[in-house]
Amino acid sequence: MEFSVATARSIYSVKPITAKLGINAPCLLMNGVSMYDLRADRYIYSESIPTEAQRKIIDIFQESGVSCFMYKVREGLLAAYYEKITTHVMNSFAEARKNKYNKPFVQCGNMLDEADCGTIYFTAVDEREILLPVKEAVAGIEGADFTFYEDTYTHKWYLEIFSDRASKANGLKRLRSDFGYDEIICFGDNLNDLSMFAEADLKIAVENARPEVKAAADTVIGSNDEDGVAEWLMKNVKAIPH
Repeated sequence: MEFSVATARSIYSVKPITAKLGINAPCLLMNGVSMYDLRADRYIYSESIPTEAQRKIIDIFQESGVSCFMYKVREGLLAAYYEKITTHVMNSFAEARKNKYNKPFVQCGNMLDEADCGTIYFTAVDEREILLPVKEAVAGIEGADFTFYEDTYTHKWYLEIFSDRASKANGLKRLRSDFGYDEIICFGDNLNDLSMFAEADLKIAVENARPEVKAAADTVIGSNDEDGVAEWLMKNVKAIPH
């Protein structure tokens, strides 16, 4: 089968996690902001946030006192810019990637000085009540969209901001049109999978998915702790000879 992933993760965590899976189709990263070819190790495309929208987003973060990472793709490399690290989660996140991936994190004095056409993503991780006012302020910015959800594993809340042209749904549309897929089956567990479900031919939720995702699915399978996705594929997808 043609198999890939659509994830909120960046390429730096996707590579080690999927190394043994034999990914053979372009993957969607950072909630559909980028399409990446793992076999060729290169970005196919990335959707940038308009510069004026970036400046408004940065103003909101600075005025609220909430720290974030601002991501850019430059010369084929993803780098994260930040002014200061204020939470344990942010520090752990940055240190792990500095040690593994040739320091893709860059401290800057003022993010406003870095706002340009290369910016594709903002992300902040904190308690819900801290991020909620930021989310509500960002909601009115033209050219930007966001997802706001609780992480299934850490139970911290994520606010992720990107171009309003970027989504897992739009990524699936482009996969279908550019690569000629007749049928796309999607598996999901969290709220950021709902837009992807809207474009899938078959929508499947794992048992430990959010209730909203299970409600939007065509069927619910075993949890990821029970190898639900792998078991479903083994039983329902026949190998196509090439």
